[in-house]
Amino acid sequence: MDKPFLELVDITKVYPGVTALDGVNLAVRPGEVVGLIGENGAGKSSLMKVLGGVTTPTSGHIRVDGAERASLSVSAAIAAGIAFVHQELNLFENLDVAANVFIGREPRRGGLLNLVDRRKLNADVKPLLDRLQVDFRPDTMVADMSIAQRQQLEIAKALSLNSRLVIMDEPTSSLTLTETERLLDIIAGLKADGVSVIFISHRLGEVQTCADRVVVLRDGKVVGELARNEIAHDRMIRLMIGRDLKSLYVPPSGPPGEGVIDIVDAQTQAYPDRRVSLTLRRGEILGLAGLVGSGRTELARAVFGIDRLGGGRIRVDGKETAVRTPAEAIANGVYLVPEDRKQSGLLLDFAIVDNISLPDLGSYARGSIISRGREKANAESQRKRLNIRTPDVTTAVGSLSGGNQQKVVLAKWLSMKPRVMIFDEPTRGIDVGAKKEIYDMMRALADSGVAVLMISSDMEEVIGVSDRIAVMHEGAIGGFLDRKDFSEHNVLHLAVGGTAHWNEPQSASLQSRAGA
Repeated sequence: MDKPFLELVDITKVYPGVTALDGVNLAVRPGEVVGLIGENGAGKSSLMKVLGGVTTPTSGHIRVDGAERASLSVSAAIAAGIAFVHQELNLFENLDVAANVFIGREPRRGGLLNLVDRRKLNADVKPLLDRLQVDFRPDTMVADMSIAQRQQLEIAKALSLNSRLVIMDEPTSSLTLTETERLLDIIAGLKADGVSVIFISHRLGEVQTCADRVVVLRDGKVVGELARNEIAHDRMIRLMIGRDLKSLYVPPSGPPGEGVIDIVDAQTQAYPDRRVSLTLRRGEILGLAGLVGSGRTELARAVFGIDRLGGGRIRVDGKETAVRTPAEAIANGVYLVPEDRKQSGLLLDFAIVDNISLPDLGSYARGSIISRGREKANAESQRKRLNIRTPDVTTAVGSLSGGNQQKVVLAKWLSMKPRVMIFDEPTRGIDVGAKKEIYDMMRALADSGVAVLMISSDMEEVIGVSDRIAVMHEGAIGGFLDRKDFSEHNVLHLAVGGTAHWNEPQSASLQSRAGA
């Protein structure tokens, strides 16, 4: 077996009152893909800061090619061939691909003006792009690139540093299934070239696909390591949270109630020639599954009033209701937790208390004056109710973890007594422990009589959390599944246009069909 390229030995990092890392050992061999997993707060970020030279460990040492060091500086980490591909992409949209790859390291012509040598710059970038088999050019503007292309550009930047180890932090969190498969192919190519990869992800299926070995952190310690033939989804979760997978999902306390909202012959902007009909029932979690682009998010946006319905109607408690704006949806007790919480669900620079009270400021006002005390009292109540991990509700939302940010989105709606809650990808980018808390809250809402619609691309989540599943295909509902018919095969069968064959009884209000 090859000697490790990199070894972290008994790494401990202590902050005042907190031990972030406690005697962590990690070795990475040339051409090895190591999956690094753990809940938020497990120590992954602290460990990577040590590895990247951003943080000096309190004790322990680092070996690079057998040479022992007490710590690394940022420049020493780069010189050793350690490169990062961060979850939050760090690119200049007003520059092209070549300029981004060699930013600060551009080849120069020399002479009096010392201008950038564009010809050599493009020539130096082209082999990197060819190696990754990308579909963009050195002169492509970043502003014109998709998220997946930008992710590939970040990897090209890492390779331009002659990297021997590439650390990828949640690299697939914004990618489609096809784009994710392409990234996993790229990782396989890096491995074949002898480049090591540390793959950090909450998407355990991807970890299982690409990792040669998995290291699990919990509370700043390595609590387990799985060899290639030992890597299994349930085993990873058990090590991460200390309990079995089944404990994540809570069954309903009773049968669903009557329909609270009927969507009848709805036509979305994305699929104007298709019609969607479904009923959301009190006390039920209806999972909405389907492939990317099937129209799930577009339906949610229309029901919440962000987009106009091209046709059809919405009935709330049997009464036809105009939902032309989010304000009208909110007035009817219909609330949306959006897919992109940072872009559409939160004001990241504002405090937790401001985000929670913003949709319903009138409730905190005396005349035209907002009562700050009432705002804070409600926010503090929601902080405790949802276990939002922060010492103070005046903390800026942008400083919170993904799971805690999602809880803030929930808190602002829970303060307003929802009748219908729409969750669009509710656990994207958050760890298993936070997922459990979100699932518990969804179940508690349903048990209290709220109708819950959950849109998710995570098959395990859809099957584990839902009481009933509606599957969309090209803008229409391909069919419905009761719990007794839940299976990955049945969901995918409907998602690709297959017909229901398990004799699910469907009322007229649950039919979905192509447009007239």
